[in-house]
Amino acid sequence: MTIRVVVADDQAVVRMGFAAIIDEEPDLTVVGQAGDGAEVLRTVADHPPDVVLMDIRMPGMDGLEATRELAVAAPATRVLVLTTFRRDEYVFSALRAGASGFLLKDCEPQELLDAIRVVAGGEGMLAPAVTRQLIDAFVAGSLRARPRPDERLGLLTNREIEVLRSVAQGLSNAEIAASLGIGTATVKTHVNAIFGKLGLRDRVQATIFAYDMGLASPAGGPDAEGRYGR
Repeated sequence: MTIRVVVADDQAVVRMGFAAIIDEEPDLTVVGQAGDGAEVLRTVADHPPDVVLMDIRMPGMDGLEATRELAVAAPATRVLVLTTFRRDEYVFSALRAGASGFLLKDCEPQELLDAIRVVAGGEGMLAPAVTRQLIDAFVAGSLRARPRPDERLGLLTNREIEVLRSVAQGLSNAEIAASLGIGTATVKTHVNAIFGKLGLRDRVQATIFAYDMGLASPAGGPDAEGRYGR
């Protein structure tokens, strides 16, 4: 099955470069390009993709607002954010807005291609540098000043909260099953229930939610590749 991609960046040369790399792959195809957030929404409506490769800093409607809009208008579409800024102030906001992954534009082409496949497959992808930033900010207290109240937490059972904690530690379904003494299929059922009750799309979003609720700490975390879920 071919993964359909929309490339969004305000620089035409950058867009064309990403598109050329992606179109070289037999399992990937670029179905549209956009230079700003408003054009992203129109392009996604006309040519529904599996993944939008989204620049954050674009004129008019930026990538952050476009990501929020897509989370409502096209919930099946995954957003993979790219930025030139290693300490972009929009990292956390983009993830909370609905992005499923975050990479730096200076990543290797193979990293980009792998990330598109990972995100299209329903998992989350964070560049190692961004993962480090997430953990550093948590330790510094910028994410843990105080848990943010959210009534959705009350929708989860005790077992689902245990599974959510494990997801936030970067454990795979098989690892969660082993640690809790339940079957892998049961873990998958719990994970899907968590996503449904909380209105989340993937493990990155679940991890952000767990951090916000004070359920997670940097003792565990994503793996060495910056990937959540295996």
